[in-house]
Amino acid sequence: MNYFRLLLLGLGIVAAAVSCITEYQPGTVSIAPSLIVEGQITDQPGPYTIKLTRTADYSYKSLNLLETGATVTIEDDQGHREMLTEQASGGVYKTSAGGIRGIAGRSYRITIQTKAGLRYESDPELLRAAPPIQKLYYEYTVEGESVVSAKNQGWNVYLDMKDPETTGDYYKWDWAHYEAISVCYTRELPNGTLTGLGCCSACWDIDRCYTCINVTSDANINGNAISRQYIMRVPYKSKDKYYLEVQQQAISKGAYTFWKGVKALTDNTGGLFDSAPQTIQGNIHCVSDPTVMAFGYFGATGLAEQYLYVDRSDGQGVPDVDPIVNVPQPSACVVCEDSQYRTPYQPRWWVY
Repeated sequence: MNYFRLLLLGLGIVAAAVSCITEYQPGTVSIAPSLIVEGQITDQPGPYTIKLTRTADYSYKSLNLLETGATVTIEDDQGHREMLTEQASGGVYKTSAGGIRGIAGRSYRITIQTKAGLRYESDPELLRAAPPIQKLYYEYTVEGESVVSAKNQGWNVYLDMKDPETTGDYYKWDWAHYEAISVCYTRELPNGTLTGLGCCSACWDIDRCYTCINVTSDANINGNAISRQYIMRVPYKSKDKYYLEVQQQAISKGAYTFWKGVKALTDNTGGLFDSAPQTIQGNIHCVSDPTVMAFGYFGATGLAEQYLYVDRSDGQGVPDVDPIVNVPQPSACVVCEDSQYRTPYQPRWWVY
């Protein structure tokens, strides 16, 4: 995720900040190669995915290296365990469809043995059930300018829920928008027009905000309602309905502290009086060599999910539509990939 690259970049910014009298020399930021762990187990059916990457010399545009050939195991506090299978793309490990499943009230941890011989473990995470989403709704608004345009109008999505009477509840909200597509490959021609190839089967693009971190605790509202919790803003890019899936996550105190720290880092604009970035402690540790750093968080998360179709027919004027892609007829087709950005599988509540 982009969260972790921003986190690691922050370490380099700290090093530069303590040498403020030295002439600035833009270049590559380096830290010791470190494992990054991304993933969680939930109380919803699997499979669950764990992504392993490793830091390297990098700049703003480079990517982490995939950590391949590792042995990854998820286990609970009652002795149930499953070894994950590495996917063909490398660095991504999955449980089986009928394998281990998260159960509220049990604790979970992950163990990782790299092909270099290093062993990592996460702290145990107690999985707590998430309260249901009581209401998911939207409101049309025009922001800022007096003249209504396609870019300043949209639909704000909100959520209502009831916090349980128990104390120490922590929440995180995520969303995903699925949009049916017919073109699976696009390229720009010298004249600026777009051409492409169609999809060989039904296909959906997946849109998420990877830098939007939406967390809260019940410290000030314990046992009360949470109303008008902002989720996201739907853009006016079409008159068609906008399909949205929202997750309400019950997370641990450790996960809340971690994501709150990452949010502070991503919100830091780099101004003169901004506080310096700090190392954000996750729950992954190298037990075979405590001097080796590790980043990321393995979570055990209760989920409550709901979908929403946003009616955009009341938008004013012409939508801010994407450029038209010309597909030659007849033409070859492209297989719809199965990734975090695209899927050939119909979304759960899709009714079109």
